[in-house]
Amino acid sequence: MAGLSIRPVEGLPEIRPGDDLAAMIVASTEPLHDRDVVVVAQKVVSKSEGRVVALSTVTPGDRALAMAAESGKDARALEVVLGETRQIVRWAHGVLIAETHHGFVCANAGVDRSNAGAPDTVVLLPVDPDASARRLRDAFKARSGRDVAVLVTDTFGRAWREGHVNVAIGIAGMPALRRYVGQYDPEGYELRVTEIALADEIAGAAELVMGKLDRCPVAVVRGLALEAADDTAREYVRPKEKDLFR
Repeated sequence: MAGLSIRPVEGLPEIRPGDDLAAMIVASTEPLHDRDVVVVAQKVVSKSEGRVVALSTVTPGDRALAMAAESGKDARALEVVLGETRQIVRWAHGVLIAETHHGFVCANAGVDRSNAGAPDTVVLLPVDPDASARRLRDAFKARSGRDVAVLVTDTFGRAWREGHVNVAIGIAGMPALRRYVGQYDPEGYELRVTEIALADEIAGAAELVMGKLDRCPVAVVRGLALEAADDTAREYVRPKEKDLFR
């Protein structure tokens, strides 16, 4: 790797349902190169796919009403969260950790009010973030002629550390994991469990130029020597029998 660069893609307008997100990104950035990684925040992907809910249209059910009475949270938003939830992992002190229908474990099933584009509105995760990443990758190839990888990202908390980090929830055209199992260190020790979350590391690096308040939902990472792969973000979903936190 001769050098690594992370370039923000600035100047994108507010994304609306039905917008051609790939075309807007290509028009807003310098020419893409083969093997670039285009990192796209989940929020704009979800908006373009219509995964936006006006809370005025939501009628909360009994469970959401009970949780709202207990926590002081908006019952309508809780109803939306419950609709995106496969299983509640933890509900305590007004904090809701849920397993989504994708298998991700995160706060509020990924439902978020920030940067929603309108008041009293929430944005949901894409139905299939890996498919979203593949569609963007295909569209970038069609519009620019370049073979890039695409990450769809969101910020998640961590069970054992404070703070949030940007992670990949959709992957297309690159490995999810860099596996060292079966390889040997310089002293001859065989590595048995080491797998580096490569896509997550790239997502975290890209967030340094994207930010949460800078209205910069896309970055281009250049200079990584990545082999093509058909991995998806499902590689990151740890089986329950191996999850020591549940």
